[in-house]
Amino acid sequence: MENMNYAEELVREFLFFRGFTSTLQSFEKELATDLGKGFQKDKIFDLIFSVYIPKFQPENLISLLTFFKQCFSSSETVLIATLSKLEISVLRYYIVYAVQSGRTDKIIEFFGVHGDDLLQRNQDWMSWFAIPYLKNPSLDPLFRVYFSKEWFDALQLSVRNFLSEIFNGTRIPALLKISSEKLTVNHLKNDIKHLNTRLSQLQALLEEKEAQLCRSKSNFSTARQLSIGGSNESMCSSPETLSRGVPKEPTVPSRNLGEAHASTTHLSGRQSSDKDVDIPEAQGVSLASSSYGGQSDEKNSSSVGIDELQQEEDFPEVKVDFQETFLGHTSPISCCRFSTSGDNIASASVDGTVRIWTYDASTSASRNATIYCGAEIMSLEWDCKSDRLLLIGTADGGIKAWNVDAKRVVCDLSTTDAFPSVLDLKCSPVEPIFVSAAASRGHGTGYIDKLGFASLTVWNMRTWKAMTVLPLGKDPPAITSLCFNHNGKILAAAATDGMIHMFDMSAGLQITGWPAHDSAISSVLFGPDETSIFSLGTDGKIFEWSLQSQGEVLWSRNCNRFCNPQNSQYHRHEMALDANGKRLLVTSGSVRAPIYQVRDHTNGMKSLPHSAAISTVDWHPTLPIFLTGSADNSVRVTSIL
Repeated sequence: MENMNYAEELVREFLFFRGFTSTLQSFEKELATDLGKGFQKDKIFDLIFSVYIPKFQPENLISLLTFFKQCFSSSETVLIATLSKLEISVLRYYIVYAVQSGRTDKIIEFFGVHGDDLLQRNQDWMSWFAIPYLKNPSLDPLFRVYFSKEWFDALQLSVRNFLSEIFNGTRIPALLKISSEKLTVNHLKNDIKHLNTRLSQLQALLEEKEAQLCRSKSNFSTARQLSIGGSNESMCSSPETLSRGVPKEPTVPSRNLGEAHASTTHLSGRQSSDKDVDIPEAQGVSLASSSYGGQSDEKNSSSVGIDELQQEEDFPEVKVDFQETFLGHTSPISCCRFSTSGDNIASASVDGTVRIWTYDASTSASRNATIYCGAEIMSLEWDCKSDRLLLIGTADGGIKAWNVDAKRVVCDLSTTDAFPSVLDLKCSPVEPIFVSAAASRGHGTGYIDKLGFASLTVWNMRTWKAMTVLPLGKDPPAITSLCFNHNGKILAAAATDGMIHMFDMSAGLQITGWPAHDSAISSVLFGPDETSIFSLGTDGKIFEWSLQSQGEVLWSRNCNRFCNPQNSQYHRHEMALDANGKRLLVTSGSVRAPIYQVRDHTNGMKSLPHSAAISTVDWHPTLPIFLTGSADNSVRVTSIL
């Protein structure tokens, strides 16, 4: 069949993906014989009447007929009975052909091997045992019909009809229905594009109507104010009336302000806040912006406070057990990561510094350090086996390995000059290797537009040398995000052309891939049971893809209200799963980060506000604690109930 070769390739890829090497070898061996000839009825017909019978191969003939019987379930009694009758006729033709060819020895050999089995199934075979000893069986009334051309033509027609019946479209395995399913998928994609276009038109129409409504409300409000101002003009003539008309400055209630001062401390560049503080949102943001810089900034407070909070989705605020803020950086945060144990945190700033610190007072602070890299930090990754080693990727092609105990760089690697931007680093959870996703420089101005072609390099963490370069094809789009599965055998890579690539690390080959987004993908994660994979696009769409049914979306959300294109110009949006795989934390162009409930119909939650956009996020490896790094130079550790 036309899709047989493609289906076989899919099976090979699946066996590679699952690591079934012995099964793959058996599969290749079975393909060499291909007993069923790919369920192609013409080839099977020729095999019976042009190979097995003319070349006197009764064992192969019986094996083929037995194979067909195994294709049926016990409930298909009619087909099984028909096949049994055809089997008798085909074997009798084998004997007739041997008589016509003068090979009596083949008949005796056939009955010597298979005679007992034939007698057990059908006693009519008893008379056929005499054929080798008859002088002219074709003239015997008992066998004359089997030597006629009419009987042979009827037998061939019956075999063809039966093969057509059992190998029609309804009996073909689902894997071989690729062509029809591809056509269906293409039709569905076209329908989706049409519906998306229609949705965009309706959204544009809705926005236009809302704008008209806002203008009408504004005109009505202006007219009302003018009317009120004219009617009260005579009332505002006396000084006493004028003094009463001056609006007072809004003040924070004394109880709340006292609690806020009592629960806020500045120790070693950190700020911790108790969960019981009761501050209105707009005032809370104003206080936060004042504490970050040590002085108030009225312009920043007014632009961040009410306007941005009104643009957020109506998510409930998380219930906080404790929260601590780290204020050691002097520039916006570009990346922050929990260590393997969750005891230490590494945070990077756009000024080229990385800080290692701990949020737990009971944990030793001896590992605290500041690393000056001299270039923009684009990626951080802790060694998966311990908290001792931190990998740092920079925009000038550098990969630094920092030993947190020795507080020094133990290795300073460099990518090729053609790929200077180290966009992501991922350590294998099993092997002492890591993979770097580097990119050449593009000609645009935004984060994605500045990226060119991709290079994926596998490095040995014992020799600190490049082992291999994973194949991506000619001029591949930049890879923005990497993720290993639990045993390190599979690597997922997300690209700026919207593709997700899957690599078999033992073979060093790409095993599959599919278009996941219409836009660039900024982050990719394996699901908790590794039967799915999450992807976040620059368009703000989140998809959970099934790895068992490739191309099937299990869950999705649209967070483009948080991942607005303006913020994507400066940093890569990220997402992080909690330890149970039930909550998905996403970066935000607003002051709060959304937390989605995976595969849940509820909207989700939102974090407590920073005073600027949230540029990076991460979850604790085992506890309900998450990190948020912001453009306000702060990193927050939040434990939720």
